[in-house]
Amino acid sequence: MKKLGFGVIGLGAISPLHIQGIDECVGARLAAVADVSEQRARELGEKRSVSWYTDHKALLADSEVDVVCVLTPSGLRAPVCIDAARAGKHIIAEKPLEVTVDKVDSIIEECEKADVKLAVIFQGRFLPGVMAAHDAVTSGRLGRLVLGGAYIKWHRSQEYYDSADWRGTWELDGGGALMNQGIHYVDLLQWMMGPVETLTGHVGTLVKERIEVEDTAVACLKFAGGGLGIIEACTSARAGTPARLELRGDKGTIIIEDGNVVFWDVEGDEDFAAQSVKTGSGSTDPMAITAIGHKAQIRDMADAINQGRPPIVDGYEARKSIEIVTGIYHSSKSGSPFVVTTHSS
Repeated sequence: MKKLGFGVIGLGAISPLHIQGIDECVGARLAAVADVSEQRARELGEKRSVSWYTDHKALLADSEVDVVCVLTPSGLRAPVCIDAARAGKHIIAEKPLEVTVDKVDSIIEECEKADVKLAVIFQGRFLPGVMAAHDAVTSGRLGRLVLGGAYIKWHRSQEYYDSADWRGTWELDGGGALMNQGIHYVDLLQWMMGPVETLTGHVGTLVKERIEVEDTAVACLKFAGGGLGIIEACTSARAGTPARLELRGDKGTIIIEDGNVVFWDVEGDEDFAAQSVKTGSGSTDPMAITAIGHKAQIRDMADAINQGRPPIVDGYEARKSIEIVTGIYHSSKSGSPFVVTTHSS
């Protein structure tokens, strides 16, 4: 079977994880790269002996490219993804897919019109401990879910925000501690606990300077299944701690930190031990994570194309966490609860 040619659009800090995932996927090969910086594009293109471009549309016209990884700043993904769909290319986009629900919907619509596949990076779903917890939830072994919590108490330096003009802006970052860092565990929380019905949130910029977005956020959630939840996220902590997901049902409790199970008390399988993997932690250094989840999602996309099925994390799945995060922003601004109407695929 022919290897799928992958093009990478945006050669910033996250691009090495995508390229490593492509290199280690038997059904994929790096075919082209693009970046607005000619130096970055040329250096990587020549190093890897692949075509390089400074215009994403030129990459999309390359017949060697079947799939594109869209790694631009969050608020610039819609036009690139729409161009990719219209060019007939399958898409893997970094999280968040875009910074508003309307923009996300426009991407989904164009991908469906063009009959191309859309996947969004939420690599935490692919880790063994997380998958084991999800299986325990969906099989009913945790019983009735009563309380869920996502806690992302991280540190980002002022230098991190000052390193690029788009960081910390509503237009291109779409938000702060919630939209950029916390969204991974917001995604896991709703994936485990089910759809959010209503939420109330508060956000603030309490420590960082020269940013428009929040460095500290909290929210209370009511899930459609009756359970309650909480989200705490910050980049204002002096020192970051591992991201934590807590799931509590009337038949058990599971706690996950940085993708690994650290506590498992489930009726009937109390001795269960999930496989531990070296995920790294973004709690203080955003580049301290490993490529294990990205590899899994790139393999999933290759399999989805070859098998004619949707990717595991498609546009509709990615939409859910974005609606929750933007709902928290709306609630904080209005002072009122926000009603979530997340679509299902």
